[in-house]
Amino acid sequence: MAQEEITTNEDGTKRALSNRHVQLIAIGGTIGTGLFLGAGSTISKTGPSILIVYMILGAIFFLMMRAIGEMFYSDPTQHTFVSFITRYLGNGVGKFTGWTYWVGLVFVCMAEITAVATYVHYWLSNVPSWIIEVTFLVILTAVNLIAARLFGEAEFWFAMIKIVAIISMIAVGVYMAVTGFKTPFGQSSFTNISNGYSLFPKGVRGFISAFPMVFFAFQGIEFVSITIGEAKNPRSVIKKAVNETLFRILLFYIGALVVIMAIIPWHQLTANQSPFVQVFKLAGLPAAAAVINFVVLTSAASALNSCIFSAGRHFYQLATESEEGSFMRRHFAVISSTGVPAKAILISALLVFITPLMTMTHSLAAMFTIVTSISSDMYIIVYTLSMLAHRKYRQSTDFLPNGFKMPAYRFTSAITILAFAAIFISLFFIPGSQLPAIGAVLWTLAFGGYCVFEERGKTTVGI
Repeated sequence: MAQEEITTNEDGTKRALSNRHVQLIAIGGTIGTGLFLGAGSTISKTGPSILIVYMILGAIFFLMMRAIGEMFYSDPTQHTFVSFITRYLGNGVGKFTGWTYWVGLVFVCMAEITAVATYVHYWLSNVPSWIIEVTFLVILTAVNLIAARLFGEAEFWFAMIKIVAIISMIAVGVYMAVTGFKTPFGQSSFTNISNGYSLFPKGVRGFISAFPMVFFAFQGIEFVSITIGEAKNPRSVIKKAVNETLFRILLFYIGALVVIMAIIPWHQLTANQSPFVQVFKLAGLPAAAAVINFVVLTSAASALNSCIFSAGRHFYQLATESEEGSFMRRHFAVISSTGVPAKAILISALLVFITPLMTMTHSLAAMFTIVTSISSDMYIIVYTLSMLAHRKYRQSTDFLPNGFKMPAYRFTSAITILAFAAIFISLFFIPGSQLPAIGAVLWTLAFGGYCVFEERGKTTVGI
């Protein structure tokens, strides 16, 4: 791409991401280890009805992205969707959401760098985890510091590897099912999906518990919106990214799950083995485990890359929204000569360097698991606040009647908010999920209350 094709925003960031970058970032950012490694667990707990769960939550996330997309279409200069929460729900709620989302992103980065070390150990079992973690973190931080375009290129190829792996498995699986390929489980056929079908094979609780599992599989789909501030032709890109990407993700997820259950009867799938490995092995690929390990390694590296990108932009946003003359504003609300918020990226990456300590003590690792779960639960609250911000946007003077409007928003917005509330409530009835859910509530009441009351105090003083 010629240099003159790259436009520069008023704050110094550069619109260097093309449509292909944004599309692949959106797809690749959501398709991760939850599919490659976790599909066996979700199917074993829910059976074929897992397809219903994916379709329902796919529709809910599509509606959420339409709401976020509509706000970005009205003002594509913003770097994060949190800026709209600040604008329409107030500085206090915006501060709470911004810090909560950023902390959550840092923990996601920590989880992904831990996963990277685990997958690399498949080949290099004698190399200490901390060396692997530091190496990958330095490389991907450097990728993010150099230019947004380099980040986009890295994500493009990371996503391509995952997509090729999924398409290959779907193609192989369809061939096996159509030809009636014989396996130790019997004859491959699409009828295996409906054979012995039950909506609740492990009880109603098993079916309900699938919703949070699938929710977390889709978590991160909003990453695409964070690229809009640095994309060329942002308004046309956001339309394509929102309208096309989710359908592609559903196609990959549902297509993969259908093929898996056609080859391996759903009641014989186990939670402790990747169904992708099983399908490729049954098809006669002895190196299936190594191939899938490489794919999930790139998947984790891709997620880490996206997290660093997103965390940097969110910290930069927090800095720009802080008080004039404050330490945050002076030191982190700056853009480097390469057009990226370098200092905000560095402070986010530096915190992730705590991760190697987690591998040294079991107690720290256990605490890390709990905190990561709490931060994941917080995303439900953040998503809900983005929907409430959209409702305020519709009532504001910023509303574009001819913009990229969320369809039937009064109805669809309410459904989306109620769905998020129902998923959060369900966490209190799922074993192992209660403690993180309680932690998320306490964080919201304590830190959220502090942010709102602090802002009210400033307003009172100003009056």
